Amino acid sequence: MTDVRRSWDAVYSRELKTFHEYGDEGEIWFGESSMTRVVQWFNAQKIPLSSSIVDIGTGNGMLLVELAKWGYNNLLGIDYCSDAIKLARSICEREGVSQSIYLQAADFLGSFNPEEQFDIGLDKGTFDAVSLNPSDSGEKRRQYIKSLCRILKPNGIFIITSCNWTKDELLQQFGDEFEVTDELPTPSFGFGGHSGHSVTALVFRRRACH
Repeated sequence: MTDVRRSWDAVYSRELKTFHEYGDEGEIWFGESSMTRVVQWFNAQKIPLSSSIVDIGTGNGMLLVELAKWGYNNLLGIDYCSDAIKLARSICEREGVSQSIYLQAADFLGSFNPEEQFDIGLDKGTFDAVSLNPSDSGEKRRQYIKSLCRILKPNGIFIITSCNWTKDELLQQFGDEFEVTDELPTPSFGFGGHSGHSVTALVFRRRACH
């Protein structure tokens, strides 16, 4: 087990303990607004409620919980931390959405091998975490994109939220296999007469993979 894996296991072990003791579901990566942006986009695009959706690195599963509350009912969350899956499952049970969400402990870069491809893939910080891995992060990024092509249907949608990569950098990373179709609004900041975004949220559509 790598040091990165141990670190995430420790995080979700603490959050699982906190949930059972105090009912706190833990941190929502990029805040609740990041979930709202995705849900609003789904609604604006009239995404069918039966669409098959996978949340890559689901963590506490709160994004899927929010989607389930809006009626989406074919949801899968994966995470390589078993305690993250236990936490997400407990939250789903508390929120009454377990019937719409399936949760699986699996490594997206390794053991995850679904029988069918998905309509939509979601990533809220997982590609960032992969990118920060000190052990050959470049190869892991390439493996991530290869895995993404394998599990998404042709013309499938991929929505990524990142705080480590700009729009142009994500286009460079994903552009061979995906085309960008939309950019979700994110908070902006200004400094020295220039403006920018601390978070990037893009919607990609899968091309035919090589």
